[in-house]
Amino acid sequence: MGVPAVVLFTQDLRLHDHPALTAALHDSGTVVPLFVLEPPLLRRAARNRIAHLGEALADLRSGLRGIGGDLVLRRGDTAAEVLALARETGARTVHLSAGVSAFARRRLSDLRATGLEVRTHPGLTVVPPGALTPARGDHYKVFTPYWRAWEAAQRRELLPAPERLRLPEGTAPGELPDLADGADGAGTLAPDRVRGGEAPARERLRTWIGGGLADYGDRHDDLPGAATSHLSADLRFGCLSPLEAALRARDLPGGPEYVRQLAWRDFHHQVTAIFPEINTRDYRPRQREWRRDAGALAAWKEGRTGVPVVDAGMRQLLREGFMHNRTRMITAAFLTRTLRVHWREGAAHFDAHLTDGDVANEYGNWQWVAGTGNDTRPNRPFNPSRQARRFDPGGVYVRRYVSELADLPGVRAHTPWQEEGGVGGYPAPIADPGR
Repeated sequence: MGVPAVVLFTQDLRLHDHPALTAALHDSGTVVPLFVLEPPLLRRAARNRIAHLGEALADLRSGLRGIGGDLVLRRGDTAAEVLALARETGARTVHLSAGVSAFARRRLSDLRATGLEVRTHPGLTVVPPGALTPARGDHYKVFTPYWRAWEAAQRRELLPAPERLRLPEGTAPGELPDLADGADGAGTLAPDRVRGGEAPARERLRTWIGGGLADYGDRHDDLPGAATSHLSADLRFGCLSPLEAALRARDLPGGPEYVRQLAWRDFHHQVTAIFPEINTRDYRPRQREWRRDAGALAAWKEGRTGVPVVDAGMRQLLREGFMHNRTRMITAAFLTRTLRVHWREGAAHFDAHLTDGDVANEYGNWQWVAGTGNDTRPNRPFNPSRQARRFDPGGVYVRRYVSELADLPGVRAHTPWQEEGGVGGYPAPIADPGR
């Protein structure tokens, strides 16, 4: 039996294809799987993510116990808790997946300051951030050349889940916290949010591969069809390996189009690795003039703008802790381009409610829409009315989420203000939706 090694779980709450766990098991037969709950993070995170985290941790503990181990849970500062556990168990090495956010950087720096050997591993993306760089520069600033390099890049080996794991004798695993009600955190708990954990995530992947994937190329922007994978929260918490999702999908009908979306996810991670302030500063400052309009911002948050497709998206967010990607772009464009409200205001609201919210993808996409990010056409038109007619031509998506319009027939649900006498209880547009 070798010297114990600590595996610090972060955004990789799974057993399948876990490079850090595999490496620790290779180096030492005795592994201490650890997750640290940091109170400041719990207070800031969305209630939907906190509840999802609780379910994912319970599922991970169950999986580890099934192979003879356990998940050690501690509460406090991560570096301090890792060091305390290392001293308790005699571990000298800590393994973890490499993150890209400013918090992940600080955590890594604090861990290295403990004097322990710290080893980082891939696992949060298909291609590790920094593995691909252009001839000039430290990262790709535009997606298309990144996509070409990403497609040609060699993939690491997909790793199996471990069959057995031993925890050092006498190690107290700690109590699993009850996070189901999201008592801490921001926003409200969505009644229809997706359940967290590796087991349900793998079932969702099986269902997606065997069903919806084939139509993805033709239907991924179909708002009423909801024909996307709904795996974003599973990928955000690492309950699914993005590499496994890419490898399983790539050669199937619909696979290339879906895998391209995973490449977009990797793209935002490699940008954030170089620019970790992506959630606070403009990636490409454009000297835009932003407006402060508390009333318009509140109407947008509540889904009361009077623009049905915008309101449907915002209400889906509150109901499910999720929003279709097309509607994310529509709602973000309406706030930043039509209302001229700063992208940070909208991103903060999304961050308070999205189960799948993370720094790289959430804020990278917000800046792309706002014209301060990686879009090479920062002033491209984005008309919500035209988007609605194109992607929800029968008004089905709108009527699903905007109850006041449920009885309006067909496409007229997109223009309720044109109804004679209006629609009771539904507001007139707060801004011209044709802009």
